[in-house]
Amino acid sequence: MESKTCVVTGSSTGIGRGIAERFAENGWEVAVNYRSSRAAAEETVDRVEAAGGSGVAVQADVTMTDEVERMRDEVHDAFGAVDVLVNNAGITQDVRFTEMSHEEWDTVLDVHLDGAFHCTRTFYDDLAAAEEGRLVNISSLIGKGGNFGQANYATAKAGIFGFTRTLALELAPEGTTANCVAPGFIGTDMVEGLPEHVKDTLREDTPLGRLGTVEEIAEVVDFLASDRSSFITGEVIDANGGKDL
Repeated sequence: MESKTCVVTGSSTGIGRGIAERFAENGWEVAVNYRSSRAAAEETVDRVEAAGGSGVAVQADVTMTDEVERMRDEVHDAFGAVDVLVNNAGITQDVRFTEMSHEEWDTVLDVHLDGAFHCTRTFYDDLAAAEEGRLVNISSLIGKGGNFGQANYATAKAGIFGFTRTLALELAPEGTTANCVAPGFIGTDMVEGLPEHVKDTLREDTPLGRLGTVEEIAEVVDFLASDRSSFITGEVIDANGGKDL
């Protein structure tokens, strides 16, 4: 497979780290973005290089345009123009809507929606000029079905669907695709840290009867980032163990 240069936001841990490692297995160059956890990002870089890729840790708060532009310059210096952008950075601040502050609302939307806007706008010219440009946005099952105490998160993740489909239309004349992955409940460190009875409920509510793995989500993203998906654009790919059934 032809080498690609990739940026994965929020890839110091969790699903983002898994995506970076999967890209590395193709021999790709991966910019590991982080906001504050440099040690974790450097660990991801080590894993990228052990898997056969080239990696660099790049700090940027995706809600800040100037920091994202600095990240672009650092990636260009390290690897050149970008072929693949994965907008994965995200946070949660869960609270019942009647108790949710405007700050809690804004903070979550800023990271998910403003972050996707800033990163996509900053790397847009690279993606449009790439021979096989790929934009992959990470949403969530919660964006489709909502969830108690997550009005901010559900709204942000639902917004990613419309953002993806619009970018797919605007990038199509350049031959660049834009797609979205909507994971269900995945066995990240955060989920694994939940009480066992909560995890049992999540498993019982999933037709396949288990949590998904980071590696399973990374495989879907890898497919969408590759030339194997060249006639797929504007799609939301559910990876949720059958939760919509």
